[in-house]
Amino acid sequence: MGRIEAVLFASAAPVSRDDLARVVGQGASVEILIEDIQGELFGRPYELAQVAGGWMFRTRTQFADAIKAAADLGDQTLAFTEMEMGVLCAIAYHQPIDRAGLKDIFGKEVSRDLLARLRFKDLIASGPRAPRPGAPHTFVTTATFLMAFDLQTLRDLPDQNEVIHND
Repeated sequence: MGRIEAVLFASAAPVSRDDLARVVGQGASVEILIEDIQGELFGRPYELAQVAGGWMFRTRTQFADAIKAAADLGDQTLAFTEMEMGVLCAIAYHQPIDRAGLKDIFGKEVSRDLLARLRFKDLIASGPRAPRPGAPHTFVTTATFLMAFDLQTLRDLPDQNEVIHND
């Protein structure tokens, strides 16, 4: 169940039954696992729903007013954890950079979920393949990143030395 939930949580689009079956293995019953997850979500403000040929988490309709009220309080979509902001800055200053490069900066693996959240917010995208064995994917910032941080170009980023020494 945890694997299915993790995949659905990280996905911005519905995930097909076949894709879920690959995650849990062909011996497991995806339908029974989905029913179990749905049962655990009873009474929660979100549900596991079948839409557009796949499964995804979505907010229950009776909470639409609460979500709208929260959205009216201000744009909450660009709230970041400290690690998300750190990774976003590392990508901005060192792009294109792959996960190994991020690990070198942070001294630990950067989770795929964190990168997926930044990608979901359209702040990062895939860059050119890295010139390392296996040609791993790299990450670059997007036009949305520039707009979110009121930058015309990446040249408008503060000087790295100023950022480091002002902390």
